[in-house]
Amino acid sequence: MTQTTGGFTSRQLADDEQAIVLPSFSMADALDLGSLAMRHARERQMPVVLEVWHGDRLAFRGALPGSTADNDAWLQRKFRVTRRFEMSTMAVRVMYEEQGRTFNEATMLPASEYAAHGGSIPIRVAGTGMVGLFGVSGLPQAEDHAFLIEMVATFKEQAANTRP
Repeated sequence: MTQTTGGFTSRQLADDEQAIVLPSFSMADALDLGSLAMRHARERQMPVVLEVWHGDRLAFRGALPGSTADNDAWLQRKFRVTRRFEMSTMAVRVMYEEQGRTFNEATMLPASEYAAHGGSIPIRVAGTGMVGLFGVSGLPQAEDHAFLIEMVATFKEQAANTRP
């Protein structure tokens, strides 16, 4: 099986996700996270679609030049994986790769509906668990994943510096 996940391990992905657990996450925070990510994506001229969900509500959505309707579809397939497993799509993919299996074969979930490709992460609040989703589509999956982790880490750091 060809590895396309940037050499991530399950342990590294779990550590990365733990490092970005937030103290709280409001609808306003979801909008701020989306705005932050969109600003960085535009500056880097990334051809992406990105969304931030607060619970079951879409809080932010943006699409940049170079992205297509195909990216919209990919993002929805990635979100289905994160909603179902409450893990990043990259963590789910790597977990199955480490077992020598593919996600869709192991779970028997249809590839037309579920994509365990990097680019969707759960938003977690300490003591609460998953309260939202953050996703991007348009780059190679390892880059999609790394961008999300970077943006939540940046958001978390900025929030810590501005809250009393």
